Amino acid sequence: MSTTSQNSASSRISALLDDNSFVEIGGSVTARNTDFNLQNKETPADGVLTGYGTIDGALVYVYSQDATVLGGSIGEMHAKKIVKLYSLAMKVGAPVIGLVDCAGMRLEEATDALEAFGKLYECQALASGVVPQITAVFGTCGGGMAVVPALTDFTFMEAKNAKLFVNSPNALEGNKTENTANAAFQSSEAGMVDVVAQEDELLESIRTLVSILPANNEDDMSYSECTDDLNRACTDLEASAADPALSLPMISDDNFFFEVKKDYAKDMVTGFIRLNGNTIGAIANRTALYDEEGKEAETFDGTLSAEGAEKAAEFVNFCDAFSIPVLTLTNVTGYKATKCQEKRIAKAAAKGVKIGCFADTVEGGKKWRDLGVKFIGYGCDTYIFMQAAKADVDAFAQKITMS
Repeated sequence: MSTTSQNSASSRISALLDDNSFVEIGGSVTARNTDFNLQNKETPADGVLTGYGTIDGALVYVYSQDATVLGGSIGEMHAKKIVKLYSLAMKVGAPVIGLVDCAGMRLEEATDALEAFGKLYECQALASGVVPQITAVFGTCGGGMAVVPALTDFTFMEAKNAKLFVNSPNALEGNKTENTANAAFQSSEAGMVDVVAQEDELLESIRTLVSILPANNEDDMSYSECTDDLNRACTDLEASAADPALSLPMISDDNFFFEVKKDYAKDMVTGFIRLNGNTIGAIANRTALYDEEGKEAETFDGTLSAEGAEKAAEFVNFCDAFSIPVLTLTNVTGYKATKCQEKRIAKAAAKGVKIGCFADTVEGGKKWRDLGVKFIGYGCDTYIFMQAAKADVDAFAQKITMS
């Protein structure tokens, strides 16, 4: 590796990837800017390690920010290294994993740093739905950098030391007590974070997630050999129907269940299971939440909330992009009826609706397909009637001619 030696940035990469699989890219790159005497400061690798390696033999691209170099702040060359990494990952069709510990924009580089953020957001947007994107926050992730995990598919956050915010909590008007930057707020209130854990558990969870996801939107590398009995009986399924976090593992191969956004909108459960070795997305309504001792910890009224609808729609959209089948367990009486929910429930529910178009010719269908429409209905009533009438006329004319 570069001269950053065995700091947190490199040790996280070593813990995440298979042993001795990491190959660094751009290790000799340093800051190019000379304003505010920046050329006199040591900036090894410009504060970010970039490269590729393997997780259980599967290729992944990874970047890890080094907080000991200018606070891990993003400058021109720092961002260019990450953008280059995205370009390579999209060429070969491999997931991108970001290990974040960043103070935000590098003020010394001014507009160059602002442009760097724009380029980073652009490459993330282009990669959306093409390769899986995963972000893990270990330290600070503030300001413009907070947009990065929002643009990725899955966000992990270290439980104690990680901070995720656009505006610092003490800069929020009227906020004197609540820490809006910690993992608890971002996972349960903001719904930004999928998994919260200690660092070692966090890295292991990322490895598990990568092992069940397709490498890209064309190749499915997520299949694993199924050793479970395909004719197994789920004897306690009815008893656990109220809490899908209990019933979904019963359905899955070897009781596997990887839940995402566990702490947000708890009335809706989303996650991945395996059926016959294949990765399956699962969404389910929840009416009760049980703790580790099997006691009822929380109950829900069986209605669908706006937060739950948005959570489900976001998850289904990811599964749709990567051709992952979705299993739905439905147990809901209707939409939640409160004034607060009424403001957004219709829009939230509509997020999961796929828009389609009708085409009355093959050429018209191709046009809609090229525009990205995924559901195309062929024909309409007037066209069908016209075709039927034309067939009748042709048959009548043929009979008249023959007679």
